[in-house]
Amino acid sequence: MKLDVLAIGVHPDDVELCASGTLMMEKLKGKKVGVVDLTRGELGTRGTAELRMIESAKAAKILDLDVRENLGMADGFFKIDEEHQRKVIRALRKYRPEVVLTNPLEDRHPDHGRAGKLVAESCFLSGLRKIETLDDDGRPQEQWRPKYVFHFVQDRYYTPSFVYDISPVFDRKIEAIQAYSSQFFSTEYKENEPQTYISTPGFLNSITGRLQMFGKMIGVAYAEGFISEKMLGVDSLDAFVRRDT
Repeated sequence: MKLDVLAIGVHPDDVELCASGTLMMEKLKGKKVGVVDLTRGELGTRGTAELRMIESAKAAKILDLDVRENLGMADGFFKIDEEHQRKVIRALRKYRPEVVLTNPLEDRHPDHGRAGKLVAESCFLSGLRKIETLDDDGRPQEQWRPKYVFHFVQDRYYTPSFVYDISPVFDRKIEAIQAYSSQFFSTEYKENEPQTYISTPGFLNSITGRLQMFGKMIGVAYAEGFISEKMLGVDSLDAFVRRDT
């Protein structure tokens, strides 16, 4: 299946936190959208890898994704090397996205920055014809390079290159995040496990606050922010979102 937008997150729930609103808005515009998770998040303090897979499938239904795949890399120990680059390249050539959304290049969690670099480098390498890869049926894949790679604004704050109005789908975004009841604050999750940085009510409040802050920048209720390493261009001034001055 060819996708228009592919979000690649290192942990299940990264995309929900940072880019799910954008995916839903693009889907409402008739685009094909999907998610590839690099790991199963098996090192998470709460829950299990098996539970995270159940939660990610539940979130995928809420987001109305066209596809969701997990590459099964080792949480915490994956590397930026040929083995892991080829796994990402195979996924890119499989789904042939025009736009890739992925983790930031630097962040509080070292997996985030390492994943952001791995995906960005793999997007470039995927366009090289002499790098040979095979699809799931053993057939050669054609080279493919996305037109754009945009990085989430995740834990640490960075000034975004642009923000995307997600106000119409904000409630569904929160619902998708809360599908991960083992990870975020939930009265339904009853396991006797330690509280973590992300499992307190305050963490979800901070997510909402940032979305509101980004929205305020363009005069809307909620927005998600992204960083581009390359200069962005428009072919019409109508592309800009109107805001009150």
